[in-house]
Amino acid sequence: MGIEFAQMHRGQTTPQIWNPEHDENLVCIDVHQETHDVKSFTFASPEGKRFDFEAGQYFLFDFPAGDDAEARCYSISSSPHRTNAFTVTVKRVPNGKMSNWLHDNMTSGTAVKGQGPLGHFVRPKTTAAKFLLLSGGSGITPVMSIVRSLADSCEPADVIFIHASRTPLDLIFRRELSCLASRMKGLRLHFLPESVLGEPDWPGLTGRITPEYLKLAVPDIAERVVMCCGPAPFMVAARSISASLGVPPASYIEESFDAAVIDAPGPVAEQVAASKVFQVEFTKQNRKIEVSTEQTVLSAAKKSSIRLPSSCSNGVCGTCKSKLVSGSVEMSHNGGIRQREIDAGLFLPCCSKPLSDLVVER
Repeated sequence: MGIEFAQMHRGQTTPQIWNPEHDENLVCIDVHQETHDVKSFTFASPEGKRFDFEAGQYFLFDFPAGDDAEARCYSISSSPHRTNAFTVTVKRVPNGKMSNWLHDNMTSGTAVKGQGPLGHFVRPKTTAAKFLLLSGGSGITPVMSIVRSLADSCEPADVIFIHASRTPLDLIFRRELSCLASRMKGLRLHFLPESVLGEPDWPGLTGRITPEYLKLAVPDIAERVVMCCGPAPFMVAARSISASLGVPPASYIEESFDAAVIDAPGPVAEQVAASKVFQVEFTKQNRKIEVSTEQTVLSAAKKSSIRLPSSCSNGVCGTCKSKLVSGSVEMSHNGGIRQREIDAGLFLPCCSKPLSDLVVER
């Protein structure tokens, strides 16, 4: 009987694959301090399911941070070849509601909800083996997943990795990257801090990326696939410089998140005092709610249990795109909607605040 039970038990514990359409339960199994203001959080399925994702993708989380909790997207920094769990790396953002909550409250054993993997910031399925990886600040997270994937697969690749930061102390994964560069013959590593604050004996160059710097560091940049992630100004500069140095548009890929993290600061007291409240009607669900001028339509809808499809929550992916039947909004999107769609009356609830009463076809 004991042998039969053991055989049945072994059969029942065969790992299943996480199904993005149905699975959502996650549990934190590790928290690791990377730098003075950056931590890595590792999550697993409580049912022991394996994760199938591509390096460069992200997860959308709902964290148990009280009644006012909001969803946040964080890029995966771990290797997709380590399928039992995945890691996200989060920088503490000044006044950032969820990044501060994560740093102060997330511990091993905490249960959370997650959707994913999501996103298309992945290596193109081509025969090209020459890459330039550009990252700034915490935008290193999806790029680090790509490097870790290459290391775990022992895949031959010609990779130049340039990581920029404010100071040497802000270089995330500095030691690990140096170790990987010593083992991976096809990986050339460049660190570029803006200043030497905290490490006055810094041996390398400092400053920001420029055409002259990239010509020196990557003389064959026009022959490479460039993958970039970082704060918006960093990506604007990288895109412009890459184009000026001959990188074809089809060979330039960037992650649309600002530093691969969506963590909007909460409203300050003065803003709350000056806010107005408008009525928003969702026609297909026959619901009406009140939304203040300091709330996005999506965040207010979620708090009222109104179903709206969403992913990035920052105007990037376009998942929540909806028809605005009447009214006006203040929309600050990040490329998730085209101008012709706006002209046709569409908007993104995730990054839109009401300027009047609204009627939304949802």
